Amino acid sequence: MKISRIVVKNFRALRDVDMAVEDDLTCIIGENNTGKTAILRAIQMCVDVTLPSVFRNLIREDIHTSVDISHPSQVLIGIELVGFQGIVNEEALVATWKMEANRARIFYRFRPKPSVREQLENGEIEPGTLTLEDYAWELKGGGNPAIDLADIAWNDENVGESVRFADLQSYLVVNLPALRDVETELRNSRTSPLSRLIEAFDIDKAEQDALIDILDDANQRIAASATIAAVSNAIDTSFRGVSGPAFEMGSRLGLSAATFQAIIRNLKILLSDLSLTDFEPGRNGLGMNNILYIAILLEYLERRRAKAQSAGQLILLEEPEAHLHPQLQASLLIALRDKGVQVILTSHSTQITSLAPFNTLISLTKRHDASVVSSNLAKNDALDAGAIADLERYLDATKSNLLFARKVMLVEGPAELFLIPAMVKAVHGSDLERRGISVTAIYGVHFDVYAALFKEGSLEKKCAIVADADLKPSDAGEEFNVAGDAPDLAALEGDYVRVFAGATTFERELVSEGTLPMLIAATETLGAPQITQRLRDGLASLQGGALGADERAALLVDLGGAVLNTAKRFGKARFAQVAARYTDQCTELPPYIQAAIDWLDA
Repeated sequence: MKISRIVVKNFRALRDVDMAVEDDLTCIIGENNTGKTAILRAIQMCVDVTLPSVFRNLIREDIHTSVDISHPSQVLIGIELVGFQGIVNEEALVATWKMEANRARIFYRFRPKPSVREQLENGEIEPGTLTLEDYAWELKGGGNPAIDLADIAWNDENVGESVRFADLQSYLVVNLPALRDVETELRNSRTSPLSRLIEAFDIDKAEQDALIDILDDANQRIAASATIAAVSNAIDTSFRGVSGPAFEMGSRLGLSAATFQAIIRNLKILLSDLSLTDFEPGRNGLGMNNILYIAILLEYLERRRAKAQSAGQLILLEEPEAHLHPQLQASLLIALRDKGVQVILTSHSTQITSLAPFNTLISLTKRHDASVVSSNLAKNDALDAGAIADLERYLDATKSNLLFARKVMLVEGPAELFLIPAMVKAVHGSDLERRGISVTAIYGVHFDVYAALFKEGSLEKKCAIVADADLKPSDAGEEFNVAGDAPDLAALEGDYVRVFAGATTFERELVSEGTLPMLIAATETLGAPQITQRLRDGLASLQGGALGADERAALLVDLGGAVLNTAKRFGKARFAQVAARYTDQCTELPPYIQAAIDWLDA
């Protein structure tokens, strides 16, 4: 059994979110304050029996700011489940939640109390006078499948059966928050997955008795030690003396009581590496202890499932990248995908998104009006299987930043990537990233694949495409057909996408009176004295004021060709990298790039 759909209305930052979940692994991504943590808490409110009820009784900060609670309204959180058909324990759990043969739902509502609803209906209370005290929460399951989960109104009655918390005991939800103290949890027998894992092995009575005998023998040997006996007697005498006859209590030194539970409580994990042998996790780093904790947990869940005595299990994992080296992040994600346990995680790690299958990514995007929209990126009808495969290969740890950026500037290659941010910093005195704009190179001219992401129902954020006029990759051969092989840029534009194309190539477009000092310094550093002098002479002519408009234009075209040829000679990326050192001498941007920034900033 697994969660297949999550609906959240009016909870925290989430005004109206409806997301489909199709894989054992789901990665909810997005920038800060888009509601990633709220999604995990919402799931807990529906199915986590260990969540204290105080968290289900909402405070004002838990209710979306658009909701006026003085008028009757509701917070609704719903979950649909599938995959339980034919599994006895799971079918028994969802018996009263079923809507169809293999679909069930459970939903939480925070709405006016029954008595208040009755008074509203009778006119004894006027809308606009309610307070938070007039609201209460309820948990229901099932109901009429003709009424969709997202369409349940605050005053809809008889849309489901009350859910008993006892029924939820068999559905295990493990919540792992981002900042967790795994060392303490491993030591605490109530929270440690180690204790549960040992119990899951079902050690028989004979083996338990044998272990108890070993502990009892160890206790007796320790107590028989002369020094231990002396210390024990000294403590006992002092304790009796301090407490006095009225409160007298005996004491002695020894290990824990010789019971099987005591053995479980006192077992410790001992680790070894190349430098140390048999050390406790307390000497370990936070990252490795997190991996250790999750490894034990996964083994426990696997054994629990194999015993077929449970009715489903779910891991909610917040920011798995916390404290983890990038390669450990990769190892963890691969392990989570292979275990067959449903995992819903939240992340803003480009490392995680670069490794997660594209169909597992659900993006939370904040619109201009501060509302949050969710989108299953692979559900985009503009993306076919080939485009999705391209995106999966493309979204490595660096370029997947476009999934998190507030605004995106897509460029062809490294030359633009090196120079544009540096030039903007020099000309405007501000970083593009601080303005919420990420420059991302696609290393080609196939903008159509990526532009398709930026649309309603997918990534609802601005995307500026900054391209050369010829749309011919710098490494393309003569057989490259611009008309047939390159996308139609105009056709890519939409509500969230605009195209800003130069008249020629990037290197030619760079050349202006305000950029020539930067380019002169670059060619000089690269060791091109003739080109350097040519550019200096050109700059002097432009600054002399004797040239007419046509002459200026012709000179800039000539200098642009010289810069392009120099960039090709040394490599366009290398040329841009060197030029970026001297952007402090740059005083203007190419007009089409400035136009792209102005649109993104608007």
